[in-house]
Amino acid sequence: MSSILSDELVLLRRLERADIDGNYGGWFDDPEVSRNNRHGRFPMSRRALEEYVANSEVDKSLLVLAVVVRETGTHIGNISLQNIDWIDRRAEIAFLLGEKQWQGKGVMFRAGGLLMEHAFRALNLQRVYCGTFDTNTSMKKLAVKLGMHEEGRFLKHVYKNGEYVDLLWYGVCRGE
Repeated sequence: MSSILSDELVLLRRLERADIDGNYGGWFDDPEVSRNNRHGRFPMSRRALEEYVANSEVDKSLLVLAVVVRETGTHIGNISLQNIDWIDRRAEIAFLLGEKQWQGKGVMFRAGGLLMEHAFRALNLQRVYCGTFDTNTSMKKLAVKLGMHEEGRFLKHVYKNGEYVDLLWYGVCRGE
């Protein structure tokens, strides 16, 4: 299994079509996994996943990586740089931890650190940012732990779980 980035616990590799045959597709329809993100509003089809993976192989504004536990080779989530802007040198980082038993174990912090280092050093980006629901305590803590600063709040920006929630914006520039 070839990785693009790795440390002692996780390795990050390109998301592959074979991942669709595992638990990956079910993550989007799992109410717990999608509680604090925009997934889960519509059922996820295999065809949609296949198109997403195929698009991620050719779209240079998108880098989607599978988060894999090094010891077992288990695909537990995804991490991505989205909306990569090659002129203004910025990208949005996004996280999806699908295997719930790995919550709270620091894997997304490790994966985020690896991808942000790659974004600044290898891709020469100037800025990485993310948005999260105000109700997503774990993601807010993760953003801060990765060195991001809260930059703004969009009031009642997203309708999820029967209510409108604020969207918080976090970001960090290279060298901060």
